[in-house]
Amino acid sequence: MFSETRYARNGELHVAYRASDAGDRDIVFVPNWFTCCEVLPELPSLQGWIEAMTSLGRLIFLDQPGTGASDPVGPGALPTLEQWTDSITAVLDELDSREAVILALDGAFATAVMFAATHPSRTTALIGLEVYADRGAKGTDGLSSEEALGALVSLWGTGQFQHAINPDMPWNEDVRASWARLERLAAAPGTLQSTLPFVAELNVADLLPSVRVPTLIVQHTDDPYVTRSMGIHIADNIPNAKYVELPGRNMYHFVEPWRPAFEEVYQFLTGHQAEVADDRVLATVLFTDIVDSTRRAADIGDRDWHALLDAHDSIVRSQLARFRGREINTAGDGFLAMFDGPQRAIRCAMAIRDALRALGIEVRAGLHTGECEVRGDDIGGIGVHIGARVSALAEPGQVLVSSTLRDLVIGSGLQFEGFGTHQLKGVPGDWQLFAVTGG
Repeated sequence: MFSETRYARNGELHVAYRASDAGDRDIVFVPNWFTCCEVLPELPSLQGWIEAMTSLGRLIFLDQPGTGASDPVGPGALPTLEQWTDSITAVLDELDSREAVILALDGAFATAVMFAATHPSRTTALIGLEVYADRGAKGTDGLSSEEALGALVSLWGTGQFQHAINPDMPWNEDVRASWARLERLAAAPGTLQSTLPFVAELNVADLLPSVRVPTLIVQHTDDPYVTRSMGIHIADNIPNAKYVELPGRNMYHFVEPWRPAFEEVYQFLTGHQAEVADDRVLATVLFTDIVDSTRRAADIGDRDWHALLDAHDSIVRSQLARFRGREINTAGDGFLAMFDGPQRAIRCAMAIRDALRALGIEVRAGLHTGECEVRGDDIGGIGVHIGARVSALAEPGQVLVSSTLRDLVIGSGLQFEGFGTHQLKGVPGDWQLFAVTGG
């Protein structure tokens, strides 16, 4: 979907950028303090939002000088607002783009305002998602003090900062690791420490009345860092700006839950209501795998093993059809399936186990009910992650479920016994698990 990273020239500086396929309009994602366009378009947390945004046009990511894959600004030197603004022009020129929607977040809004006010003929619209024009005059975002800066620098490269500023974003070890990698490739801690004070001093409040392009400001009501008063101040001072307030605490509007803000952006740019598919559903996931499959294959030989696998697959699929399960994928000797009913999922797991025993095959199964991300024919998200971890703890012949799932089938006649409290790798907290004993 996105091009390889390429470079535009901003004077003597090389500005890295990536762009999606051409569309009805160009949309420049103006980066905040530190990004890396090599990684950002592929970050799992952004995939739903990116897919939606590219339905509106060509989405362009860039790295400002001094960060990511772009040139540093020079030994001991700090970037300037002018260099950052000129970088947008350089990328648009490189792409032969006459004009674009300028979309910015928090600290990047100063650059976006400077560009929109200076180049109105090249600015289709200005969109600010959780933004401020003057951090000091309108309160604090909690990131300006020396103490806060030191804490941020100490966290940089771990991904934990992203969770702190986006508490409503789904979070697990895989998500943390992906953000941590982005941080490390975006900037070293020393670069962060030297540049953040400069960003904190940016003040474009006096430029707001000079913005003469259609402007949309979207703000979360309960963000403690970029407060609602900051967004209101901007909308009050840009002529005819539209201000929209949405429930939520995240600083970013492009991670879950991103749909409300996207719907506002879509309507603002097109004049129509967005039709956004809901790709997050509550489902029960089932993982199965054959116990000691490697040893069994070695004992009976490849030909007999493949015949046994074919019989195994046929039985699993017939039981999935019987209990209205949906096969998601199979990896060698295991299945991942999802169900819209927790009781059916458990009974299916029991039926698979019992039917396969007649073939001399022992399986283990793990189940969990939770929110899943539907990605075409595949599923992902924390619910799937937990299901996989539960399955890994199951003993041969055992159907193991999370406490969440057990609680949903009370009164069904299914019987359970406790399997202890466990920590699931990559999942916060302690989890009580239960083995299905009958029903």
